[in-house]
Amino acid sequence: MSKKVISDTALVKQYMTGDNKALSILISRHRDKVYTSIYMFVKEDALAEDIFQDTFIKVIDTLRRGKYYEDGKFLPWVMRIAYNLCIDHYRKVKRTPNFANSEEFDIFNVLKYNEDNAEQRMIKNQTYAKVRALIDELPAEQKEVVILRHYAEMSFKEISKLTDVSINTALGRMRYALINMRKLITENAIPIR
Repeated sequence: MSKKVISDTALVKQYMTGDNKALSILISRHRDKVYTSIYMFVKEDALAEDIFQDTFIKVIDTLRRGKYYEDGKFLPWVMRIAYNLCIDHYRKVKRTPNFANSEEFDIFNVLKYNEDNAEQRMIKNQTYAKVRALIDELPAEQKEVVILRHYAEMSFKEISKLTDVSINTALGRMRYALINMRKLITENAIPIR
C-alpha cells in the first residue's frame, strides 16, 4: 500500500497553523533542487549553504507573518527567493556570477544510481562532466536558463517570471544555448556518450 503524499499547499497551511513538522517535510522535499540551483550560480559550498539557509529563513519569516500568497506554487516561490538572494550577493560584491567547475562539490553526486554498475557510473560521470564544461562555456544569460530549466526543473513561464524577461526571451536563450552547445561539441570534436 502506497503512502499518500501531502501536497506542498497542504503542508504550508499546516505549518501556518503551528505544525513545525510540515516545514521540515517541505525543506526535505525540496532541499536538493534549491541547494543545487544555488550552487550552480555561486560555485562555492560555504556560500551556497549560507544562501540556502537565508532562503529558508525568508520562507519561514514570510510564512509566520502570513504573507505567503503563492498558493500551489511553493517551489517556484522558494526558487525565486533563492535566485534573488544570489543576485543580491553578486550586487554586494560587484561582480558577475562565476560558473567555474569545482572539484569539491559535484552536482551529479546527489543522483542515485541504484541499478548502474561501476562502469556505467563512470561513463555517466564523464558525460555529465562534459555537459557541465559545455554549460560553463555559454554566455551568462544562456547558462542561467539552462540551469533553471534542467537543474531546478522550472518551467519557462517560471523562468521568465524569475528572471524578469518574456517567455519568448527565455525560450530564445534556451534555443541559443542548445545551438551553442552543439557548435562547441562539433568544433572541439567532443564525444558525448
